[in-house]
Amino acid sequence: MNVSDAVAARRSIRSFLNTPVSDDLLRELLTRAARAPSGGNVQPWQIQVINGARMQEFLQHLATQEARENPAYEIYPKELPAPYRDSRFKVGEDMYGLLGIPREDKAARFAHLARNFEFFGAPTAFFCLIEKTMGPPQWSDLGMFLQTFMLLAQEAGIDTCAQEAWATRPNAVTSFLQTPDSLMLFCGMAIGYRDPNAAVNTLVSDRMPLEAWATWA
Repeated sequence: MNVSDAVAARRSIRSFLNTPVSDDLLRELLTRAARAPSGGNVQPWQIQVINGARMQEFLQHLATQEARENPAYEIYPKELPAPYRDSRFKVGEDMYGLLGIPREDKAARFAHLARNFEFFGAPTAFFCLIEKTMGPPQWSDLGMFLQTFMLLAQEAGIDTCAQEAWATRPNAVTSFLQTPDSLMLFCGMAIGYRDPNAAVNTLVSDRMPLEAWATWA
């Protein structure tokens, strides 16, 4: 698989099979992903992997924690303007349409959102953390690392879903990981093999046309 194919094939998978992913494969993918660009070669990412029996231990721990927390950061601006707001709205409606959940069925929509905190059934995951002293340039490094990992995983036949939703549960996560206070949670990553029979996995999000965001000076 070449890079173009991996970019085209990658999806945010929201229903996984329980097929295990080996620690050896995870080590290989993480090691290769560390070749991602990093300003000043700082390499600010801190990764905590949850696999095998630790996944069930984590989910059991999560069930004992407060569901409402102060988020680690605001995932979206409070007043998201057009066209960004429109893109976010449409991908949500497209997803719920595939799930057969109408707009008025708030309970079913919230239930699906809650599946974020089960990693959508994935058997493997990791959390990405960063030192609190780091700034926006180092946060951009995290994005490049995560994208590199997702493309390498796609090449290896592994599916993923990057989950900033975990930023709303920072205490629950860091108390399980026993991370030092100097670290903050950035996101989670669900990892595994997509369920080929799940309609939600057919979602292909739209992209704005080039003319909407690129100009030649």
